[in-house]
Amino acid sequence: MVNLTLRLLSRPDVVHLPTIFTSLGLEYDDKVLPSIGNEVLKAVVAQFNADQLLTDRPHVSALVRDALIRRAREFNIILDDVAITHLSYGIEFSQAVEKKQVAQQEAERSKFLVAKAEQERRAAIVRAEGESESARLISEATAAAGTGLIELRRIEAAKEIAAELARSPNVAYVPSGDNGRMLLGLNAAGFGR
Repeated sequence: MVNLTLRLLSRPDVVHLPTIFTSLGLEYDDKVLPSIGNEVLKAVVAQFNADQLLTDRPHVSALVRDALIRRAREFNIILDDVAITHLSYGIEFSQAVEKKQVAQQEAERSKFLVAKAEQERRAAIVRAEGESESARLISEATAAAGTGLIELRRIEAAKEIAAELARSPNVAYVPSGDNGRMLLGLNAAGFGR
């Protein structure tokens, strides 16, 4: 449902005043203008959908003005100004617009999620290909160098473990052999003095 409010500035055609007063009476404008206003508004508004009424409001207003001026002329009334002053929609239309906007937002969200999933899938493929290539290269290097690569990896791992232990405040280094036992006060059997 669309609610429209019109503003009409009218006056009688002075030449036809006797005809107006004899056929319509002194309240000629109260008798004629509401009825022709509703008639013209319904005819013009029916040509447009609800969105067009908002977007083409100047065009709709011009059509209403031209049709009302012609129709009022039939009753010897001159319209000096015709304007749509208010345009609103019923609650059903507002709810429909809101639902449409929510549906559009959900569609955009779904597109985003699909695109994100596609990117994650591509990243997983690239990561798997990289790991496969890395494993292949390690395998080739191991076959070519024997145990050298494995020994290098073991040394690197030991280095990382030693660095981690060095950062820990609860770890103390004790030299191996008799020097370490002397520092701890242990005898050869491993017991204190």
